[in-house]
Amino acid sequence: MTEKLYYIDSHMKSFKATVLACEPVKDRYEVVLDRTAFFPEGGGQAGDSGYIGEIEVFDTHEKNGEVLHYVNQPIQTGIEFDCRIDWEKRFRRMQNHSGEHIVSGLVHKEYGYSNVGFHMGSDFVTIDFDGFLSPGQLARIERKANYAVAANYKVTATFPSSAVLKKLEYRSKLELTENVRIVEIENTDVCACCAPHVAGTAEVGVIKILSSERRRRGGDGVRITMLCGLDAYENYVRTHDNNAAISVLLSAKREETAAAVERILAEEEKLKQKNAELSRALALIRAEAIEPTEGNICIFDSVLDEPALRELINGAVTKCDGMAAVFSGSDETGYRYIIGSRSIDLRAASKEINSAISGRGGGSSEMIQGSCTASAKSIQDFLNTYKIQTNRI
Repeated sequence: MTEKLYYIDSHMKSFKATVLACEPVKDRYEVVLDRTAFFPEGGGQAGDSGYIGEIEVFDTHEKNGEVLHYVNQPIQTGIEFDCRIDWEKRFRRMQNHSGEHIVSGLVHKEYGYSNVGFHMGSDFVTIDFDGFLSPGQLARIERKANYAVAANYKVTATFPSSAVLKKLEYRSKLELTENVRIVEIENTDVCACCAPHVAGTAEVGVIKILSSERRRRGGDGVRITMLCGLDAYENYVRTHDNNAAISVLLSAKREETAAAVERILAEEEKLKQKNAELSRALALIRAEAIEPTEGNICIFDSVLDEPALRELINGAVTKCDGMAAVFSGSDETGYRYIIGSRSIDLRAASKEINSAISGRGGGSSEMIQGSCTASAKSIQDFLNTYKIQTNRI
């Protein structure tokens, strides 16, 4: 059985080990060492990567109690190698995992909610709680979590005896009875966990809750997204740089960009309303200028908004005995259309119309709308000659 050095020293970056086995499995080799500091996937934390000698270990898992190191080429057995793990990747995971324990422990202590889901991805950490937490409550938890980091509380991991375990109050998603590893964060949390953690909370660096949302499943629960340590720092740098660029574009102080955006959005809404008014007025003027005809009316437009296009059609149908149609778009992008008539049953005629203009859409007997890909010339030619005698309203 492999000696699990990651349980002895979570900060061990390199070690010597002898290769006991190397077996080909599908497109990789599974290597077993007599001792290892490579942590296998478990407890919500991904398996370590690194090197055995000069051969890359791209993942580590545990199967039937044996730690398997995945490599892409065979390694000679019976030979001792210098081994090293990808320390920065491991340390970032430890920071995030220990930070998760701090937050989950505080939520449990403050509000009695349990962690019912934990995922540590490459970009973010998510935690699911079985009760809802308001933004104010989460801000309180985040503040207390960072005070716990600043206090540099001791983090210890032990395997208590069954007798001790029965008397111990600890967080766990499963009913555990033996070989239970307990991770305790002084004054903060006691939790069953198999993963390596920091030695003191100061190593977590910083804890930042980025967002929260109601859980899609599980009633009134909440899912929070967070980052810790170096990952949180790098996220802050990206966010800060982005906000700095926005502040320049808006000519606003960095701490006032949100207020500046709100002003711009309010101004944009006023402009939209004004544009809608002007668009409707223009539609009425254009409808009034249409010459009456016994045939169809075909209009191409690139200015009016959709409500104004409807106004234009409502006015145009009074000027023709056939159909009034407006097309908005271009030959390159295709057209949106609205077609109205007081004499033709457009619902009955829509299949024939759409077939002629390579379109799709429908509506009522008096108005249909949709999109088409025919060219402006093809559309114009079709409407110049199109007549229906059998589908009168």
